[in-house]
Amino acid sequence: MGQSIAACVKNIIDHSPFISEMLIQDIISFSNLAKFIQPRVQQMYSGSVSTSAIVMAIRRYAEELKARETAGKNGKIDYEILMKTNIYDVNFRRSDEFIPKLESLYKDVHPDEGDFINLTIGSHEITLAVSENCRKAADAATEGMEVVHTYTDLVALTIVFHGDFLQTPGVTYLAVRKLAWENINIIEIVSTMNVLTFIISREDSTRAYQALEAFLDEEL
Repeated sequence: MGQSIAACVKNIIDHSPFISEMLIQDIISFSNLAKFIQPRVQQMYSGSVSTSAIVMAIRRYAEELKARETAGKNGKIDYEILMKTNIYDVNFRRSDEFIPKLESLYKDVHPDEGDFINLTIGSHEITLAVSENCRKAADAATEGMEVVHTYTDLVALTIVFHGDFLQTPGVTYLAVRKLAWENINIIEIVSTMNVLTFIISREDSTRAYQALEAFLDEEL
């Protein structure tokens, strides 16, 4: 046998924010959902599974999702949403040759004067996002690097938390789920202790702003 029936159902639901949302809002039939996911459950379970067993697993997990949702609403979180437009994003293979170029890059980018800059260094790739007016400096810093992709005309939506953000479980998950529910593609997520930034396309920026504002006002 593969995973347990409950684990199979949980895995399928967790990979679909739309199903999770509908379960929390009580707008989906357990029976219909069970019939819909039954083939995938049986494949993961490596055996025959009745719809009634799947319905039971869905019902139990729906209760868990609702409890998790309620737990995230224990206290109001103060926040502000900032929007930076005209963001240029470049992703490239990690290279030690890039690090010495950071000093000259930071000389040409001035966050205190309104410029946006974010540098994410991963195990295999590096992503650099800057204001479009700093693109020349970004291109100079990444010259010779193995570029994976570049994006232009992006928007950085930043949520600055002033409340007890770190002690409130699931805030990032709920925000991402809200954007996914609105069919908004997230190009990059950046977070620090009290700041959460989503890099998205300009065409999605208005809907994303409204979705995040509604999420923060209504759900937290």
